[in-house]
Amino acid sequence: MMSVTSKTIDFAGKNLVSCGCSSNASFDRYTVRSPSRVSSKGCGKVHGACKLFCCTKRNTQCRVSSMKTAEPTVDGGTHAIEGLNKGLNLKGYSEAPISAARFFEAVADDLLTLNKNLQSVSNVSEMSAFWCFIYHELCVIVVARELTVKHRRLAEIIEMIHTASLIHDDVLDESDLRRGKKTMHQIFGTRVAVLAGDFMFAQSSWYLANLENIEVIKLISQVIKDFASGEIKQASSLFDCDVQLEEYLIKSYYKTASLIAASSKGAAIFSGADSGITEKMYEYGRNLGLSFQIVDDILDFTQSAEQLGKPSGSDLAKGNLTAPVIFALEKEPKLRDIIESEFSEGGSLDEAINMVKSCGSIERAQELAKEKADLAIQSLQCLPQNVYRLALEDMVAYNLQRIA
Repeated sequence: MMSVTSKTIDFAGKNLVSCGCSSNASFDRYTVRSPSRVSSKGCGKVHGACKLFCCTKRNTQCRVSSMKTAEPTVDGGTHAIEGLNKGLNLKGYSEAPISAARFFEAVADDLLTLNKNLQSVSNVSEMSAFWCFIYHELCVIVVARELTVKHRRLAEIIEMIHTASLIHDDVLDESDLRRGKKTMHQIFGTRVAVLAGDFMFAQSSWYLANLENIEVIKLISQVIKDFASGEIKQASSLFDCDVQLEEYLIKSYYKTASLIAASSKGAAIFSGADSGITEKMYEYGRNLGLSFQIVDDILDFTQSAEQLGKPSGSDLAKGNLTAPVIFALEKEPKLRDIIESEFSEGGSLDEAINMVKSCGSIERAQELAKEKADLAIQSLQCLPQNVYRLALEDMVAYNLQRIA
């Protein structure tokens, strides 16, 4: 599935989006370079923010200190982050793009271990969304940095929960495709798909209980509850043109941001960080997740069916009104009539999509995504400057680059 030669991670044999994750990113091959330019003696402490970000990287010559500022390992990354802190100018991202290789650069060995462990704890690794470009596991690994057995198991649990949610999501949405690939229920039938999702939720709960940390158990258990709440909230508001932006954000939190927030905070808890830092990590994940979902909802209107792996505007067609549509309804009175008719007339869906794209609502949604991204970056100010904080910042910037 994955081969590693020297410092090159080869994804050519398994396209990262082929498993059907919610990301629109597509990568084939990345060269991972050891961040050997970063050097220091380390701070020697094992608590709070210091423990989060001091490490000796196995199998490399990397030694990171919380007291040193890391040099960027990919040209242009620092420029993009400065753009974030100054108020987020999307145009800047196309001028100084951040390579996805940068995320994997500091944690390549850990991701390989995660994949190996996932295969040992679950017999469904081929359908797993691990191969997608996702944030949950990267948040666990990068935030933790000084990895323990519990950190690794947390990343595995998070991935099982995420995969289970995708399987159930596709069943509920009656989706035939996810990122261009047939969904599980299309291949094996609804019964098998539902049982597979249930199995993964149950298995993740078992491993979660064995972590024997009541705070983390409560945190991750809440995520599973949030998934259900998000689905109920979405199902109860289909084709509802009176849905408010705040309701959309709550639903987006339940369905997307909750898991990323819990991933970040859980890793910080296992690293012994104080409550102030663990809450900042939660806010980082929460706002990154909201920004990610808003960007995904924008791409549903701006990318082609080939790029999306499903028809453009598919959320709107199903009556799921996202940020671009909510903003458009304020500008286009006719749009309400079309949506409330559930696109009963021929060509009405295309007309609605064109309205959304032409009235300035896409731009307003972009601003909302940037606003949440800025909040995520601000949450990282409590952490020392090094390659791991830079990687967390890059995740935020990379997400915005998808709509740059």
